[in-house]
Amino acid sequence: MKKLVIVTAAATLLSGAAVAQQSDGKNAATGMVGGAATGAILGGPVGAGVGAVVGAILGGALTPPPPEVVTYVQQQPATASVVVQQPVVVGKPIPETVVLTPIPDNPAYAFAMVNEQRVIVEPKSRTVVQVIN
Repeated sequence: MKKLVIVTAAATLLSGAAVAQQSDGKNAATGMVGGAATGAILGGPVGAGVGAVVGAILGGALTPPPPEVVTYVQQQPATASVVVQQPVVVGKPIPETVVLTPIPDNPAYAFAMVNEQRVIVEPKSRTVVQVIN
């Protein structure tokens, strides 16, 4: 069990780095390969399987929004900003207390004003996909 936790943590870290470097739609594949390699090193064949799954999920989940979504969010009038204690970070969810505004032409994204920043999120998981300063 301890190995599984270590493998999962390592795969998560490795796939996060791969996501930060890829923005061409290949995030899931990159995350899968990186997760499998780390999992195999730390946990053998079982670790490779777990690492590949975790890497693919995390890699595919953080695809940056298309330019038209970013433009839409930038052009919206500033609303009252919600202050949260935790830092707003790409890949992390925002609190349930933050009200999300859906993007009409692209329901895969929503946005909010958090800590004086425009934040684009994936509404189902509330995961931040981009912070606009």
